[in-house]
Parts: sequence; C-alpha cells; structure tokens
Amino acid sequence: MVKSILILFFVFYLFPSTVKAIPVFARNYNISCVACHSAYPKLNAGGASFADNNFRFDNWKSTTLKEIADSDLWLPEIPALAMRIQAFAQGRDNFANYDQTTGAATEKSDFDIQAPYLIKLLSSAPLTDQLTYYFYGIFAEKGKNGTVVIEDAWFQYNDLFGSGISMQLGQFQVSDLMFPREVRLTFQDYMVYRMADITYQRGILFGREFGPINLDIGVVNGNGIAEDSSITSPGYKRADHTFDNNNDKSVFGRLGFELFDTAIGLFAYKGRQYQRTGTILESTNDKLVNKSIIGFDLAKAITGKVDVFLQVLANSWENFDSTQPEKDFNWSGGFVGVDYIYSPKWAFSLLQNYVDNGDFENADNIFRGLEMNTTSIGASYYLARNAKLLLEFNIDWLDVDTKTQNKTYGHQSKENSVVLGFDAAF
Repeated sequence: MVKSILILFFVFYLFPSTVKAIPVFARNYNISCVACHSAYPKLNAGGASFADNNFRFDNWKSTTLKEIADSDLWLPEIPALAMRIQAFAQGRDNFANYDQTTGAATEKSDFDIQAPYLIKLLSSAPLTDQLTYYFYGIFAEKGKNGTVVIEDAWFQYNDLFGSGISMQLGQFQVSDLMFPREVRLTFQDYMVYRMADITYQRGILFGREFGPINLDIGVVNGNGIAEDSSITSPGYKRADHTFDNNNDKSVFGRLGFELFDTAIGLFAYKGRQYQRTGTILESTNDKLVNKSIIGFDLAKAITGKVDVFLQVLANSWENFDSTQPEKDFNWSGGFVGVDYIYSPKWAFSLLQNYVDNGDFENADNIFRGLEMNTTSIGASYYLARNAKLLLEFNIDWLDVDTKTQNKTYGHQSKENSVVLGFDAAF
C-alpha cells in the first residue's frame, strides 16, 4: 500500500496539468462556475435553484439565444455542449478478483493506471418557456474503449397544463431525488443506491411544491436502461422496439420538507425484480417477484462551508431465492457524509458507507457480499474553477470472510485503496 502511494505521487509530480475552460451553462450565461458550484461538481444554493427552475435562469431568452426571424424558434447562440473528463491512478491493498465459478484468484492489481476513467459529453438547453432537454453520453467509461453509453437523457416540462406540476420523461436516476451521485465530491460512490438498484431507469417523474413541502411521484419500467426487445409478431419484424418485456412497473415517491433548517426526505419504492437462481444466485429466471424500499434522508448546512448529509434505506426482497421461494430477504444500509469547502482552492470530504446484509448474513450466495463498512477521506485541490486534483483514501473496516464454503462469494478481498487523479469539465 505504501509503495502504491509513493508511485502515485511520483507519477503526478512529473506530469502536472492545468485546464482552463468554461462549462456549458457558464458559457451560455457568461458567468463563473461559482454561481452554481461551491466546489465543482458540488452544487451550491444557486445551482440547486437553477436545477429547480428547469435548468435555466429567468433571463435565458435575452442572454443565450441566437437572433432568428421566427418567434416560435429558440436556438442557443453557442451549441449547448460540455465535456467532463476524469483520469486516475489507484493503489489497492493486496487486491484480487475471485472467479464466481472456480473461486480462483484472477485479476490482481495493487497499482492501476485508470486513464481515461471517463469521458462524458453533456448537453442541455431550454426549448420553450416550459420545456428543457438534458442528456449525456459516456465514452470509454472505466476502460471500456469502443463503447458509448447514454445514461441521463430526458425532457422536462415545468408547468403541466398550468397546474404547477413538473413532468420529466426519459432516463434518469431514481436516487437523484435524494442525493445526485453525479455531483458528489468523492471518488467513492453512494453504494447503497447501486445495491438497491435505484440508479438509472426509464420512466416518468412528476413533481410539485405545496408551500414548504415537495412531493415527487414516479413510475419506471424497473429493468434499467440496457434492455430492449424487437417486435416480431405477428408477421414480419417491425421497426419499433419495446423497452420493457412485461406489464409490471415500479412506482416510487419522495416527500421532502424542512425542519429546523434541515432538509428531510421520506422515500418509498415498490416494484418487481426477477427471481434469482443458480448455485450462488448468480443468475435470474423468468419469474417476477416483489421488492420494496423505504428510506430517510437528511441534509444540513452547518456553516457556509460545511454540509452534512445522511441516507438510510431499508430493503425487502420477497421470494427472492428460487431455492427458498417462500422466504423474504431484508437488508438495510446507507451513508453519511461531510463536505468542507475550506477555500476556493481546497475542499475536503468524508464519506461513510455502511450496509448490513441482514437476512443474507449467513447465505451461501453472492448477496452475502452486500455487507459493507468503508470510510472515504478525500481532498480536492482546484487548479481552476472547473478542474481539480483529487486525492482520496478508502478504508475497509470489514475482515475478510473466512466462513464461506469457498471464494466464489462473500467479502474475499480487503478494499483499502488510494486514488489520485484529475477531474475536469469544460
């Protein structure tokens, strides 16, 4: 581990970098990134207000549009495009992957150059007084060269039929209702969102404010964003595709309010997922079973420079295991974080991820590995408003699981790591 840290500092000392550019919204409105970000990519109150206002300022027509002799056409003066690029090097503590079939140690990499880690193309602009689009595509994410993945991609209409209800249609993260993963300061993720499978989905989301209360209700296909099926019957293959292969949809909602200067949210999700099968539940069958989630989130600005946030989710997976079809599995988890914006050049972050695998504690399958207890400590140095150097330590408090029948499941490798790299947008 010490050797990996020394290598990381050596690499980035020899090859310094600076980036000087302006992201898309700052470019279109001719403002600094600090109008919306307390420390890129973390949003401040201005950024949250901008997003709540359908990703626009009130003066968008007078500041961002090209003059065209058509009163029903609004085109940006500058193409609404931005890029985000990340490059990292990571050192791990005696890391190894274990094959789920044989249990043999496969990939072993104590020092890993992960560059580029991500290249993202983003675009967003108002189309009418009420309609906005937003999307981004990722090139070569996490080493997958030759691939392009579209994640967020949606239209949002801000005032449906004059009701004050907003409607979002497309691909989005359900978890964005609580804490958007894309604007976190840490390299480490909000892991419980991924484990509960409430990240990217295709669906519709409605939202409305009732004085101090915010209510969001949505419905999604529940099968992520990768699936589609050709329409082939009856007759010749049709041009259209179905994005879902069953009639079951997942519904969710969040009630948000403020109490003692603290933002509080109550979340619920009810849907279906495929039952698991296989020796260690590594596969699915065609049977759909129920899943439900209830959650609580909290966020508070302690001072103008310190923010605290917390998320708890309780999950219930009914009839999940095909070998025990009558058994329900419950597990819970969450995270707590602190962001400290020390100065315009420095930001520090602390993130604690914790997951209790609950009814999977003694299970002889891959979901025993839901258990997690890590602390991530990060420091960001800003080379420019939109470019930072990140150093982050991840501490794994769990012991290696020695009680499994073999190494095809469970916590078989410590997850201590150190990451050093660049994160920039322009």
